[in-house]
Amino acid sequence: EEEEELETAVRAWPSQSTTSTSSASQTSNVVNERLQELVKLFKERTERVKEKLIDPDNSDDETPPACELPSGIYFKERQQMHTFLYRFPSSIDPFTSLIYVLWLFCVSLAFNWNAWMIPVRWAFPYQTPDNIHVWLLIDYLCDAIYILDILAFQPRLQFVLHGDIVTGKKEMRNNYIKAVRFKLDVVSLLPLELLYFKTGINALLRLPRILKFMSFFEFNKRLEAILTNAYVYRVIRTTTYLLYAVHCNACLYYWGSSFEGLGFSEWTYDGTGNSYFRCYYFAVKTLLTIGGLPEPTTLFEIVFQLINYFIGVFVFSIMIGQMRDVVGAATAAQTNYRACVDNTVKYMASYRIPKDVQNRVKTWYSYTWQSQGILDEQELLDQLPDKMRLDIAVDVSYNIISKVPLFQGCDRQMMFDMLKSLRSVVYLPGDYVCKKDEVGREMYIIKAGEVQVVGGPDGKTVFVTLKAGAVFGEVSLLAVGGGNRRTANVVARGFSNLLILTKRDLNEIMVHYPVSQKLLHNFQKMLMKDKKPAEKKEEEKEPISIIPPRAEMPKLLKAVLEMTEKSGMKGTWSKLKDRNNRLSVSLQHSISSSVAPNSPVHEPFSDQDAETLSQISDTSMQIPTTPTSAGDGNVFAEEGSAEEETK
Repeated sequence: EEEEELETAVRAWPSQSTTSTSSASQTSNVVNERLQELVKLFKERTERVKEKLIDPDNSDDETPPACELPSGIYFKERQQMHTFLYRFPSSIDPFTSLIYVLWLFCVSLAFNWNAWMIPVRWAFPYQTPDNIHVWLLIDYLCDAIYILDILAFQPRLQFVLHGDIVTGKKEMRNNYIKAVRFKLDVVSLLPLELLYFKTGINALLRLPRILKFMSFFEFNKRLEAILTNAYVYRVIRTTTYLLYAVHCNACLYYWGSSFEGLGFSEWTYDGTGNSYFRCYYFAVKTLLTIGGLPEPTTLFEIVFQLINYFIGVFVFSIMIGQMRDVVGAATAAQTNYRACVDNTVKYMASYRIPKDVQNRVKTWYSYTWQSQGILDEQELLDQLPDKMRLDIAVDVSYNIISKVPLFQGCDRQMMFDMLKSLRSVVYLPGDYVCKKDEVGREMYIIKAGEVQVVGGPDGKTVFVTLKAGAVFGEVSLLAVGGGNRRTANVVARGFSNLLILTKRDLNEIMVHYPVSQKLLHNFQKMLMKDKKPAEKKEEEKEPISIIPPRAEMPKLLKAVLEMTEKSGMKGTWSKLKDRNNRLSVSLQHSISSSVAPNSPVHEPFSDQDAETLSQISDTSMQIPTTPTSAGDGNVFAEEGSAEEETK
């Protein structure tokens, strides 16, 4: 199609005679038109290529039948596609390629066949002329796997040189040839089977095949990197090592018995029953030093048994130590968990913490361990490089935090930094995540579980239930004019795992992103505008007096003043009465003008408190019943002090 379109476009060009007769303007117009047509053709071609790269199956379905395409283009494209799909890779990543791990499994099977069967075929009479063709067929199949590994896989393995990953064919091949592994692989394939024509078929001539052990150990490493519970495979592998040691000892014991003669003494194998299992039983008792073995009589038997004992003690001690290390490494985290629980329980018991609190602490330990497998996720993530920690955080919670209205439009890298600062916390059922009117310093992201916003007169009315992926508390991070106080109670409905971002971490991050800081500042101004109408409504309310009004004049004082006025002592007592009235009026005016807003700390005085104050004032004043000669200024002993208090 592409060739036909290009040929059509070329034919559309005018001939030389036509262009010569046309004017210059017409020529330029024709050229422009043809160029535009060519541009369209190339655009269409580009779109078709893109569609084939994105979805090759659909593009194949939409392609016309093969008979309608010229020059067999359709068949060529199909052949190229199949060649691309089944083409052997030019380079293999030994750390991440699953195909390479599967191939190492095949090589390990071939290695184990040689390692286990060569001693058996050499010692026991299981290889007979009747089944020799089966043994040889499996042997040569294993040799073919060895050869294919040397020629096809090992020369294509990538390697690191000065920090760079080398993928060149020549460099990878030279790196394999210079390695010790190549030399061992070549020696393992020495064609000693040619000696079969002279010595007969002897399994010991295949003993160099065991030199392929490096592929077996590499398979163990790659498999441990893939498995989730690698310690299970380590236990199985260590047990297999012990069984293989006993297997080799059983083969040697049968060879020694046949060397002296079957049934030659009580120590040798008498030839009854299944020879392999009886010799294996003897080897187990020897290597594990169980005892109960027959006494060796000849020098050969004594030397053989001494070597068995020494090897048994050495091998068994190594296997036990390795098994202890494997099991200890597998249960290290659980041992640490139990130690933390025991120390916490001992601490709570020493301080006589209530039982309900102790039970909640134990429940938190149990749930956190069962759900996460570790008590502190942050401790584990801190061991990783910053880039890997960011990749994990992005996969876990980037989709959630990117939808928070507070961070809409902020710098992407700033959000990545916030993800690295998130901290995971587990809440038990009924735990208060935050309470109303408390100062908020964190934002919460629900990772797992549910929380409920409660309130009402009894504090148990559920307003809304937030599920995994919801975000709350983000406005408190801005701390706008008291807006950092929580507006409702949030309670964990069940076991809930929340991600927390603290205000301190946010402030440290925003220092490096001034544009995002400006956006958050604008969001802060919007919150302040929304808050001003509410503050005006509070100001319009009538002030509530915090200090109670001044108590009325005591009855005794009123009676004394009336008696003095009747008796003619008008000057001093009238002054005192006027001053007392002015004092009460001014005090009430000052109280009404300087009323503060409500506060949960202050409480209004009751009537009983006012009566108490009036009684105190009655007892504190000294009122003489007769005038003194000292003058009007000394009628009340506390007149001056009252004026100072009023000021």
